Amino acid sequence: MATTLKTTERAKETGTAGQPAEVRFRMRITKGETIAIGPGKISLLEAVRKHGSISAAARSLDMSYRRAWLLIDELNRSLKTPATISEQGGQSGGGCVLTPVGESIIRLYRDVETQAQAACAAQIESLTQLLKP
Repeated sequence: MATTLKTTERAKETGTAGQPAEVRFRMRITKGETIAIGPGKISLLEAVRKHGSISAAARSLDMSYRRAWLLIDELNRSLKTPATISEQGGQSGGGCVLTPVGESIIRLYRDVETQAQAACAAQIESLTQLLKP
């Protein structure tokens, strides 16, 4: 009983008591030592699409501009055709937009997640039933 009480107290402290389980697929495509496409780069591409710049995208993800720039650069160097196009700063500042390849990467990645979750629905249900309420 003491273990259950400690676990329940820890769940309350961490805010997990009564929360539903969340299932996330975290696919990565590597090329040598480089993660060419992964969940962080997909989130960054989505933020660039939403905010129109690497710096604003980085801020929205609580990420440094340098880290965001390096991830975008690594992604673009891994691809045959870049996922983003950056515009030089000027009076109104620079910007960054997704290319059709960038849009396609997001769509394909999210489609894989959706299909994987659907294909594994029974196993996911069985696993989540093993969790404490």
